[in-house]
Amino acid sequence: MSGFELLATGYGLVEGPTLAPDGGLYFSDVLGGGVYHLAQSGAVSTVVPKRRGVGGIAAHADGGIVCSGRDLVHVRAGVTRTLFAISGLPGWNDLCTDSRGRVYAGSVRFRVFDPGVVVVPGECWRVDAEGRASQLYADVKHANGIALSPDERFLAHSDTRGERVIVHALRADGSTAERRHIPVSGHADGLAFDESGTFWVALAGAGRIDRFTLDGTRVGSLEVPARMVTSLCFAGSDLRDLIVVSADNTLESTGKGAVLRTRAPVAGAKVHPARV
Repeated sequence: MSGFELLATGYGLVEGPTLAPDGGLYFSDVLGGGVYHLAQSGAVSTVVPKRRGVGGIAAHADGGIVCSGRDLVHVRAGVTRTLFAISGLPGWNDLCTDSRGRVYAGSVRFRVFDPGVVVVPGECWRVDAEGRASQLYADVKHANGIALSPDERFLAHSDTRGERVIVHALRADGSTAERRHIPVSGHADGLAFDESGTFWVALAGAGRIDRFTLDGTRVGSLEVPARMVTSLCFAGSDLRDLIVVSADNTLESTGKGAVLRTRAPVAGAKVHPARV
């Protein structure tokens, strides 16, 4: 695996890296606000202006993106459609999709940037259609990165303040079973599966990404030129570009939130567009 190159910087807390249909990348700035598109040329444009708290992004099959924040929305050509909302919920964090285009997202029931806040565990929800969602499980202290295994038999979900990744088997009817916890050495943030079925998880505050099998065995670790490593995704025509985002970096003088790229030894799992 080679060293990292800096693709974009100057942001607050970068999150939600997602491969765009045109080969570019979507990403958000949780604190500074906004969802952005990074073209293959390096040009950055604004997709959703000012929206704060966006931890998860997915491309939509009908154009535009699905993103989190106070509610789960589909934004296309500047028009926002609410997919699912819970009254009084402070926000939603990361999300992912399955091959049917359904959206899986973690709810956050406390204000995560308040140092004195009382932590209230959230849940994982699956959005099946506009306004229709099912709670799959609860007791997630701080919902963060979430992804389906390539065969869609398992769902992995980072629990940042629990310092663990929660793994469930998915039954044929879409319900979850066989919950187990994989402890991590740090605060589990964004995660993504590769095509072999191992998952890569960003460790916020630890400056690295760890790679695990679904039985909890750590099979690799990657040092990142940033301390607050927040998320990752696979990109490029061969899905072997590893995109890593952060709230800081050591590659340039400002040290602000950045989008970084290196090459991975294995391709990422295919990511599907939302269809809800």
